[in-house]
Amino acid sequence: MFVPIYDANRLRRIRFQYVTVGLIVVNVVIYLVFTATGETGALLSAFEITYGFIPAVVNGYADLPPHYVAVPEALNFVTYAFLHLNFWHLLGNMLFLWVFGDNVEDAFGHLRFLLFYLACAAAGAWLHAMVMPDSEATLIGASGAVSGVAAAYLMLHPRVWVWVLAFGRIPLYLPAWLLLAIWIGWQFALFIAGGEDVSYAAHAGGIVAGAALTLVLRQKGVPLFDSRIETPRAVELKRKDEGGA
Repeated sequence: MFVPIYDANRLRRIRFQYVTVGLIVVNVVIYLVFTATGETGALLSAFEITYGFIPAVVNGYADLPPHYVAVPEALNFVTYAFLHLNFWHLLGNMLFLWVFGDNVEDAFGHLRFLLFYLACAAAGAWLHAMVMPDSEATLIGASGAVSGVAAAYLMLHPRVWVWVLAFGRIPLYLPAWLLLAIWIGWQFALFIAGGEDVSYAAHAGGIVAGAALTLVLRQKGVPLFDSRIETPRAVELKRKDEGGA
């Protein structure tokens, strides 16, 4: 529905979003490994089974063949979030992370943001497993974790304006509260409706975890629902004022 492109919301507490960029690099590199082999289908299928999240396995309804077991079962609650089915799946998740992740990392600090991201991924997998306990389909993708980041951004910076592409082609300039409220509401609507092609349960789990964790993981002095409005023009004027001071 909406693809975020840019927000004029500068960092206030950290110099650079190392964790956000690191997560994007890891996701892209893992995806490129499969693309570069020329055997993406077979290789990714095997990697999905090993590192993806399979509810039936986690809930004890099925067992992985021994040659697919490479990590403790509990790690699949987060390893699945670093695999993507195709370029568009990867691009959509990484755009959300790029636009919104830096400011959430700024509010939490580097280590807390990393823990937050992984916890949201795990929460998304957990709810997916609760909704589809005996499913043998593999869940992959960073959507659960990224959904948590979007929820955190909404709670931290609802008044920031964001450039988005609506329906993938129409550029719009919207306040974050409107953009993310619509997006989050849409995820829950599809979750309730029982969408089959995408795990909206994972999105919903990530959103709830993201909102709850924002209450406790943000650094001291970081307000909720920041009242400062950041627009490209306001940021430019602020930089000129600081440069002339």
